[in-house]
Amino acid sequence: MNNVIFIMGVSGCGKSSIGQLLSQRLKIPFFDGDDFHPQSNIDKMSSGKPLNDEDRHEWLVTLNELAKQQLPKNSCVIACSALKKKYRDLLSTEIKNQVKWVHLSGSFNQIIERINRRENHFMPADLLQSQFDALEIPEHALEVNISMQPEEIVNKIVETIEMKSEFGLFGLGVMGKSLSRNLAQKGFAISLFNREVKGIEEDVAVNFKNNHKELETAQPFSDIKAFVNSLQTPRRIMLMVNAGKITDSVIEDLIPHLTEGDILIDGGNSNYLKTKERYDYLKAKNIHFIGVGVSGGEEGALKGPSIMPGGNKEIYNLVKPYLESIAAKDAKNLPCCTYIGEEGSGHFVKMVHNGIEYVEMQLLAEVYSILKLAGNNPDKIATILESWKSKADSYLLGITVDILRKKEGDDWLVNKIVDKAGNKGTGNWTTIATAELGAPSTLIASALFARYTSFYKEERLLASENYDIQPSVINLDVEAVLDAYQFARIINHFQGLKLISEAGKAYGWNLNLSELARIWTNGCIIKSDFMAELIDVLKKDDNILKHQTIINQLKLLKPSINKVVAQCVLSELAVPCLSDAVHFFNSYTTANSSANIIQAQRDYFGAHTYQRNDDASGKFHHTNWQH
Repeated sequence: MNNVIFIMGVSGCGKSSIGQLLSQRLKIPFFDGDDFHPQSNIDKMSSGKPLNDEDRHEWLVTLNELAKQQLPKNSCVIACSALKKKYRDLLSTEIKNQVKWVHLSGSFNQIIERINRRENHFMPADLLQSQFDALEIPEHALEVNISMQPEEIVNKIVETIEMKSEFGLFGLGVMGKSLSRNLAQKGFAISLFNREVKGIEEDVAVNFKNNHKELETAQPFSDIKAFVNSLQTPRRIMLMVNAGKITDSVIEDLIPHLTEGDILIDGGNSNYLKTKERYDYLKAKNIHFIGVGVSGGEEGALKGPSIMPGGNKEIYNLVKPYLESIAAKDAKNLPCCTYIGEEGSGHFVKMVHNGIEYVEMQLLAEVYSILKLAGNNPDKIATILESWKSKADSYLLGITVDILRKKEGDDWLVNKIVDKAGNKGTGNWTTIATAELGAPSTLIASALFARYTSFYKEERLLASENYDIQPSVINLDVEAVLDAYQFARIINHFQGLKLISEAGKAYGWNLNLSELARIWTNGCIIKSDFMAELIDVLKKDDNILKHQTIINQLKLLKPSINKVVAQCVLSELAVPCLSDAVHFFNSYTTANSSANIIQAQRDYFGAHTYQRNDDASGKFHHTNWQH
């Protein structure tokens, strides 16, 4: 990937001389920013007046355009004072991930001597102090002191910028490998690290690099110190390791080799509470930490996942170009990556994404059970589900069609798979979070417990014999099953988004649910046509059940899910998420519930008090119920 190297500093620091030497060494063009000043600026400085921001704006825009014109052809070096952060931001417009900064620093006395020796320059020495006054030291630039010899300065720049990678991947499992290739395909200079186990797992990073042409310029490592030292500062290191204690162990291994301002990015499925702890722990060491949810599996990671980053927004902006470049693109070609919020918000949102995913998978499994009990073989069920794509298309619906059509010999492969569903913990965390936050994400809990129940295979076989439970043939119209499926999916998305909304309030995260729906329209496991519809719905209200379009849909679909669930119960077929969707909806839409009995019971045995509907003050009352 081509880069523009901006040599910056106050007038007289040697930007032009160093820039010319550097361009000769790298064999790339050099441009002196002073040559692009409009005549009005030259006249003003020649008269002894310093330039103001307005004077500089046109000049900076011109240099930015110059850089953008050069980058498609080659790298280049541009000497420009770029004293303030906003000047540097303007110079980096639209090319931020291709800009390298070198700050030539020196004392006032060092530089005034140089200026006094300089001949035929339009800026008088009297203006030097104004440049020092305006200078805002760049946080993320290679700083080189001008006391070094010019050749030494150029050597240091070349060593640091040309030879060092801009992004590091730690951990080359399935996701780490795919993300590495994705980054390399986008033109980023990357370093790769994977541990070695002598005699078992050796040369992992080297072999991986050698097996993929796009990794030709990547630097592979099995030594942590060498890996860290191969990266430009501030270092950007993405951890793609198993969540939990391994993540903590990796962080501890990295810390001795990091310097202040470096950035660690956790791309695993970490618990959001642990992300908050790591964020605070590393902050105390002046090391930045970003928790990033990544969805899309192996294929998504390679071709473009949905990415959910959380942490300090200013620090996120330093890794934003990399994450947005590798993310999937939505219908408007915008990256399916957006800043979520502070601390562990990115991992929280990814956790709930997985909870919604649990339900979507369980609903399709229940639909499969219904259609199978109606006498359809897997091929026929696949054909039915494929016909639903015009009304309810989603990634999970599509892969379920593929699964049901897969044969092994004369039988369908799905018939040979043991009916015990595993999980990696995110559904469990989501269920705990919804209980702790008091949000009724009942379908996520039902989907999780359905998986837990499935794991008791031997006990289920025995119970089936003991109770003689044999589901009877079910007679349901396919359209009614589709309607029930759509109804439950709406409730699932409502509950998941409600949980995210409640977490935002509880933790002080300023979450944008519409933007969240947008980044879930591609690259992730729960992408669907319905998710795309929710973008506009959520712009009006975080509660999708208040939107008139959703109200109309649920009213239309409700009779079908009532019929489907009732028939399943009568046929003794378990459909926990379909039935839970009905029960939740009935509870949620009940104006006067039976919770008054619960509150009276609580007051009876525990003096927990209650409020009265005939007392508008909201006062809490207690009754001695035994008299």
